[in-house]
Amino acid sequence: MRWLFRALGALLVFALLGLGLLALIPSERVAQAAAREFQRLTGRELVIEGDVSPRLWPVLGVTTGPVRIANADWSTEEGPMFSAQSLVIEVNAAALLGGDVQILGLSATAPTLLLERGKDGRENWVFGGGGTGGEIGPDTPGAGRPFTLKEGTISGGTIRFVDRKAGQDLTLDGVDLTLHIPDHAGPFTLAASAVARGRPVGLDLKADVFSGFAEGRIVPLTANLSVGKSTLSFQGRGGWSPMALDGRLEADLADLPALGALAGADLSVPPRGLGAQQLAVTGQLTMDGSGAAFLRGAQIRADGNLIEGDLDLAPGKDRPKISGNLRAQTLDLSGLSGGEGGGAGGGMKAEGWPADPIDVSALSLADAAITLATGALDLGVARFGPVRSLVTIDRARAVFDLREVQAYGGAITGEFVINGRGGLSVGGKLSLAGLQTEPLLMDLAGWDRLVAQGNLTLRFLGVGNSIAAIMQSLEGEGSFSLGQGELKGLDIAGMLRRLDLSYVGEGQKTIFDGISASFTLKSGVLSNADLKLLAPYLTATGVGDLDIGKRRIAYRLRPTALQGEDGSGGVMVPLLISGPWAKPNFALDLETIAREKMEAEARAAEERLRAEAAKAEAEAKARLEEELAKQGIVAKEGESLEEAAKRRAQEVLDEQALKLLQGLIKN
Repeated sequence: MRWLFRALGALLVFALLGLGLLALIPSERVAQAAAREFQRLTGRELVIEGDVSPRLWPVLGVTTGPVRIANADWSTEEGPMFSAQSLVIEVNAAALLGGDVQILGLSATAPTLLLERGKDGRENWVFGGGGTGGEIGPDTPGAGRPFTLKEGTISGGTIRFVDRKAGQDLTLDGVDLTLHIPDHAGPFTLAASAVARGRPVGLDLKADVFSGFAEGRIVPLTANLSVGKSTLSFQGRGGWSPMALDGRLEADLADLPALGALAGADLSVPPRGLGAQQLAVTGQLTMDGSGAAFLRGAQIRADGNLIEGDLDLAPGKDRPKISGNLRAQTLDLSGLSGGEGGGAGGGMKAEGWPADPIDVSALSLADAAITLATGALDLGVARFGPVRSLVTIDRARAVFDLREVQAYGGAITGEFVINGRGGLSVGGKLSLAGLQTEPLLMDLAGWDRLVAQGNLTLRFLGVGNSIAAIMQSLEGEGSFSLGQGELKGLDIAGMLRRLDLSYVGEGQKTIFDGISASFTLKSGVLSNADLKLLAPYLTATGVGDLDIGKRRIAYRLRPTALQGEDGSGGVMVPLLISGPWAKPNFALDLETIAREKMEAEARAAEERLRAEAAKAEAEAKARLEEELAKQGIVAKEGESLEEAAKRRAQEVLDEQALKLLQGLIKN
């Protein structure tokens, strides 16, 4: 950029030198001579059209017609690098005769400036020509000559910055600018306003040493930038070639969509807790010229949350990467779930899950690796005690590595994933140990009827752009086990003893010694087939579905009361639980009782018939053995009666044959 400053300075001096000749030489020839010299020194064509009108005394000035400076020959953009409908330059004539350049006025009407960086890193504001080293150098007329500027103005201008290497294209329209340089080696002020992608932009810049700043060196400065309703202020030291800063940053990011528009990103208003109403950042900002930024002693105020720590921003191939350490006493992120707890917005009393779209587009802006520690964390659907987690973001996929999470009297370990690649999905693998079920289920589903302490393992995945869509798509599996506790609102033993549904409601409860079950998740439906409940004088098994997406239940509980010690006997009546889980229906399954009784009687009759047939067969076999024994036929060990009879018949034949043979020999 320093070459751009020098080229414009050279153009200014050409105009000033020409003023002394305008009285003797036609303005057309002065303009042509200035254009030839500018092209020789910079390698760029300068075109001055129309008349060049001078004023000689007491204010030395010149007004030009349309002016154009050609773009770099490697650029693919059409049109000049710089153009304006006219330029007006006014200087102090007496000071100029004494060797000083005191510019009283410099204005450009409707200027356009194209700044371009190619894919190979070349910049169109770096000029080459006949100067030292092929660039604008100290030997260029006016390039290093001190000057002052009482007031420089731009009215109705356009500035476009195209960075093909970074894939950025930003245009500032309606640019109005005022520049004051009272001392070339002293402070200067710059005030500018413009419109970027329909958003108002304002800049106030003050720096101590203009000559150093123009050359890109680091100087003391203060800057205030406004974009829409967002404001950023900086006070410290800085330079722009390369970009380097060291000082205090205070930013009010009340208008993230406007900031996103300026940066070429589509940002929406964040959820409550992350800056829906207030988002402010303060800290000590350092930029070292490599593109990296470091924020130390940062304080981030997001609505009612205060987050402190250190953050680093490093450039990356496809996107920047943020790393750091953050901490907070309390962190309220209930806005992420669209509710205040009690089951993500209304709990058991709600008719459905929140359907408001969840925007996670911010995940695609940068990669990250941040450690987060907080004394309390409220996610709306659940609340946690001290939390220590590592948050990593890679290509819009955020992974929360839960290293230490205390919640509901127990601990949670595992990982939770938010994937914003091509839509939204959430998933995780969690292990919950020693958690109190009553407050947990109250927060998750608004249900406070199960009082126990237990363990849970869960693997899940949900896809969708709202809580409702995610709940309706859940897939996964898990298991849980509970110790001693009670089920409020239902006295299973009393219901069985009297076959009376009045044992449901306030004041009723079932005390148990333990519950265990495993389950699967498919399309938002939790299915279980192996629930076991152990209680004094009562056991129960269960099978059924919990439709999480539609918030309904269809479950069959098979309790047995007053069993014997050997597990036999007792009263068993299946209990059907169905309907919306906000107000489930309970019914004794008497039809199943009758059917199972008939099936049991049929099985008993079948057993009796089989027993009678076996008894008759045994009696017949005993009679046969008795008759055969009278005939000398007795089965040996492991020998059937048929085999014994065959054996005896063979023995008789052998005896007869022997007698016959003996008789023949005697004769």
